[in-house]
Amino acid sequence: MIRKIGLLSLLFVLLSACSNDDADQLIAACDTPTDVTATAISHHSITITWSANDASSSYRVEYGLSGFTVGNGTALLTTNPTVLIDQLEPNTSYDVYVQNLCDTNNESLRTALYNLSTTSAPVIPEFKPQLSELNLFLGPLNSLSISPQAIPYELSTPLFTDYAHKQRLIALPAGTTMAFNGDGLPIFPDQTVIAKTFFYNNDERDLSLGQHIIETRILIKSNGTWQTGNYIWNEEQTDATLDSEGSTLPVSWIDMEGTPQTANYKIPSNTDCFTCHANANTVKPIGPKLRSLNFDINGTNQLEQWISNQQLSGVSSSASVRSLPKWDDSSVSLEERARAYMDINCAHCHIPGGHCEDLSTLNLAYETPLEDSDIVEQAFLIDYRMSFYLDGISMPLIGTSMQHTEGVDLIQSYLNTLD
Repeated sequence: MIRKIGLLSLLFVLLSACSNDDADQLIAACDTPTDVTATAISHHSITITWSANDASSSYRVEYGLSGFTVGNGTALLTTNPTVLIDQLEPNTSYDVYVQNLCDTNNESLRTALYNLSTTSAPVIPEFKPQLSELNLFLGPLNSLSISPQAIPYELSTPLFTDYAHKQRLIALPAGTTMAFNGDGLPIFPDQTVIAKTFFYNNDERDLSLGQHIIETRILIKSNGTWQTGNYIWNEEQTDATLDSEGSTLPVSWIDMEGTPQTANYKIPSNTDCFTCHANANTVKPIGPKLRSLNFDINGTNQLEQWISNQQLSGVSSSASVRSLPKWDDSSVSLEERARAYMDINCAHCHIPGGHCEDLSTLNLAYETPLEDSDIVEQAFLIDYRMSFYLDGISMPLIGTSMQHTEGVDLIQSYLNTLD
């Protein structure tokens, strides 16, 4: 009996000793941070903040491209519940985790995954040596994926350029809008960039066969004045280089009927650009007049979209703007379509202040009444100058290397009604 009591006493002493030792080693749990948020996001940096539930001595922030394996990311240590993560790629998604480091041997669990993306890089309103430096596009340049900082647009009746396709965009400075100024050009803020990229689909029947990008023409408004520049794409289609001399480039493609086509495509010089874009010796855009933008694209009116997005101010409805007809829309009268075609293809030179003001009496602006345009009086000459292609003689004088068969048919049909 005594022996049993002795063993029980010894066991009690041992248990008591272990219990006291555990009490000495107890460590308070290190709480996981909460409320992780991004307080500032730019195209190259993000500031992360979080709430700390205890007096942690430091924190570990680990980040990497979305989907990275924890432990293989980039780690930052900080003693404050905030950290700046910089040197990031624009328009890129990142994952972020945060840990409390309460003590050397006491770390919290990581926070749940926090995902965010940097913004796209701002468009640079300068004529840099390479097109890629302007940040007009995302990803590989030849994808022509327009930056969210820019606005794509289309024209109801576009300028003919040897059957080339064109991608058009406008990039406004942050926080600005275009201002309504009637049916013509809106008022663009300083530092606006307008770009037009010319390309051919290799085979119009199968767009998966790719495209050949020729040039990107740029207009930049600085201190109230527009300046022109032109970027010629390299053979690898990876970038384009600023060029002021102009050149002629043989191009080929297959049309919708499967017929091979060729052209000696003319890349304009700065002098050529000035000839077409100058009015009274002041350079201006040609295409993006509001009347040329006032039509539906995929069921949505282009101007209404700009008004809704606060990209165009000073007008509340597209109904306040005249619409320039589509030159090939047979539901519109022949006269309206022909006048629209001449407005976009010819009127930049054949208007008061234009390049041909002293050479011709024509005024081919769409809003000019027929009796004031001199079209009837000059019908024979218009027909003649468009009926063939000869460099320096035929019309349009600059920007093409061939006759636009469909356009010539339209104009001749219209002129025949004036007899």
